[in-house]
Amino acid sequence: MKKYSNIEIQAAMKTLNNWILYEDKIKKQFQFKDFSEALAFILRIGVLAEKQNHHPELHNVYNKVTIALTTHDVRGLSDKDFLLARSIDAIS
Repeated sequence: MKKYSNIEIQAAMKTLNNWILYEDKIKKQFQFKDFSEALAFILRIGVLAEKQNHHPELHNVYNKVTIALTTHDVRGLSDKDFLLARSIDAIS
């Protein structure tokens, strides 16, 4: 697995829906009707993450879920981050 260059990151960001680049991570916040919906979303993300063997940073406050993705093994962004981000968007 290789760390993306800045040019590769900019190109890959165009394939995502409203994710932002922040300190070698891609991040996105999702908002739901209530805590139960937010928690159910986190569980669906957990299933995706296990299947892809790539585990996000998850932060939940009531009905908001913030996700941050980075590949610790390469100390930056890789294919794994963008694949999981697109998979998360597909279930949101």
